[in-house]
Amino acid sequence: MDSTHQRGLIIPADQVEYLLSTAGRAPSVHNTQPWQFRVSADKIELFADPSRKLRLDPLGREMLLSCGAALFGLRLAIRSLGYLPEVKLLPDLSQLRLLATVSLRPGPPMADIERAMLDSVPHRHTHRGPFAGGPLPDGLVVGLQQDALAEGATLAFVRKQIEFSRLADVVSRAKVAADAYPTAQSEIWRWSRAPGSLARDGVPAWAFSSGPSEDPKRLRQRDFDLGRGMGSAPSGESDLTATAVLLTFGDRRRHWLEAGQALQRILLHAASKWVYASIYTQPLEWVSYRDQVAKSLSLPGTPQVLLQLGRADVTKPTSRRPAKDLLRP
Repeated sequence: MDSTHQRGLIIPADQVEYLLSTAGRAPSVHNTQPWQFRVSADKIELFADPSRKLRLDPLGREMLLSCGAALFGLRLAIRSLGYLPEVKLLPDLSQLRLLATVSLRPGPPMADIERAMLDSVPHRHTHRGPFAGGPLPDGLVVGLQQDALAEGATLAFVRKQIEFSRLADVVSRAKVAADAYPTAQSEIWRWSRAPGSLARDGVPAWAFSSGPSEDPKRLRQRDFDLGRGMGSAPSGESDLTATAVLLTFGDRRRHWLEAGQALQRILLHAASKWVYASIYTQPLEWVSYRDQVAKSLSLPGTPQVLLQLGRADVTKPTSRRPAKDLLRP
């Protein structure tokens, strides 16, 4: 076996910007984009960027969820070049910021479902307004559950009204606790952007509304406006949504990375069918509330992300940093 095969194929230099830009379109808490990459001849290393970690995320759980989502985007971009990504999670435990190494192997052409997910990257967005209504496409729910399983996670749908009521109660209590926590408020101030801002990170004013939603079908969303009256996203009642919980079978760093990869895979598959998701992480920032969600729904695992899915008008995605800014110094 020659050394090139042992070390992996050479990373095409003219494709690095494309690979990192695709990875960088991943969702992240507060649109912090807490990832960095180091590119060498035969591998791409993914690092966490602690300078972009929320202060109320001491263990970096949400940071790693976000980085896992970027990792799936990188994998998908590599597949579009006709290679198979070979991923090693947490390859060096002495380097806590190093989350994964990715090398290239020969592979078959991209499958149709992979191509559809890649095509949805530009218009995939976190949806904070009302849903347009109408049933989800046939087979999508099962397909999304298969996506989660493929990444080592589980996607459980909340089908009964009593289950939704229990979940909504936990979410509401978690939001009340967060609203009373000064650090949570200061983080929202730090990462929310005023109208006209040219920032390439954070949540822009057009992506959140100026007041809380009173829609009984929606879980309580994080308040990015904080009474400033600058949010401009539409509000109103949704005709129909599907609510789901993304679970892992553990609650450690590897599980958070797996959950992030599953999340982006689910979101891109849904977006390929013009279905979008509201993403709820605030209720799960504390272990106690993660436990309460699992207990209230009798779920066999640790809840990592709450989702509500539905059809919606396409809106522009939030800004992202250019690929050159994602490179590790």
